[in-house]
Amino acid sequence: KSCLEKNSKKSFTSRRKVVTMAGQGATLQNFNNELVKCIEDLREKREAVNTSILKEEEEKAKIQKDLSILTDRLSKINESLARRVIARNEYDKTIQETEAAYMKILESSQTLLHVLKRETVNLTKKKQFSA
Repeated sequence: KSCLEKNSKKSFTSRRKVVTMAGQGATLQNFNNELVKCIEDLREKREAVNTSILKEEEEKAKIQKDLSILTDRLSKINESLARRVIARNEYDKTIQETEAAYMKILESSQTLLHVLKRETVNLTKKKQFSA
């Protein structure tokens, strides 16, 4: 219990029992001592709260610094990702165009081979007829 709580529970009548001046002086001194102790207790509690505040402010500053660093890193990574996605899309486009051109070459080669075989057969027939 705090000293304020203890003092509030003491009855006023028990304090008035002191009749003599010396007794009143002693009582006043006791009140003074209790008041000083209460003030000291309050200062200790205040200091404990202040210490907690300072620690939390340090932690807050560290977190803010870390957050700033992480935000900067995130921004750089997002920029890098955007560039890489563009590059990947360009590769995809080039691959599709190249594959399409290759398929046309294959089709042309197949057509050319077919024409060549047909002409070879025709030339062979002509040669046989002329011989």
